[in-house]
Amino acid sequence: MGLDCRYLAFDVSPEQLGAAVAGARSMRFVGLNLTVPHKQRAVGLVEVLDDSAEHWGAVNTIRFEAKDARGEWRPLLELGVETPREVRARGFNTDAEAIARALGEDLGLKLDGARVLLLGAGGAGRTAALKLAQEGVGVLHLVNRTASRAAELAGEIGRRFPGVKVELGYPAAAVDLVLNATSLGLRPEDASPLDSARLGWARIGAVYDMIYRPAETRLLREARGAGCRSSNGLGMLLYQGARALELWTGRAAPVEVMRRALELNLYGGPCN
Repeated sequence: MGLDCRYLAFDVSPEQLGAAVAGARSMRFVGLNLTVPHKQRAVGLVEVLDDSAEHWGAVNTIRFEAKDARGEWRPLLELGVETPREVRARGFNTDAEAIARALGEDLGLKLDGARVLLLGAGGAGRTAALKLAQEGVGVLHLVNRTASRAAELAGEIGRRFPGVKVELGYPAAAVDLVLNATSLGLRPEDASPLDSARLGWARIGAVYDMIYRPAETRLLREARGAGCRSSNGLGMLLYQGARALELWTGRAAPVEVMRRALELNLYGGPCN
């Protein structure tokens, strides 16, 4: 893209998040991406919330802005070499749209009216559940290690999307999609997050695992063996990052270039 920029990774503890955001602002970073466990905490650390962050109650992208000569707030990258006195942080959420796009493009799945089993009700699971509800799924089944968290999420969905049916636990009927938002699968020795004794493969249409490294978790390997359509979380990672890049630069992201770079970095080549 011809940008004189670098993208750097930093380990930041939750108690130091405020200082890290303030430091990035002082050093004139054009923006930040945030991952677990910072996304909800960051909501209170920005001056302005974009509609996306306000709607989902989580921030995964921050854009630093300053006023131009006319007093209008603009992204720092657009101001070039100018050194503004006042810089503010605007928070965005690019995760929710990335989830829906990945499910549509990677699995060819239409969410409207779909029956979905969501495994995990934590940070990523919560965003996924709310987005699925917004897209009008027919029934959303929630399974979480801590039952109270699943119940809390079900209550939130009921308040915000009263037309969506939410049930706790495994379904008795078939589902169109199993979506894994847990961390089970990150390690080779991990068990599958799906209890196949309670929901057999014959009753599952497709599987999406948010984990992207390794390329094939135990859940995806079992899905492939059962003949289910399946995909890992590479697409979700790609699309949320592409949108963040567009927010910082004001330019269209080179999505396919980014996809090839991701596959090379994560897997050493194209992932089929």
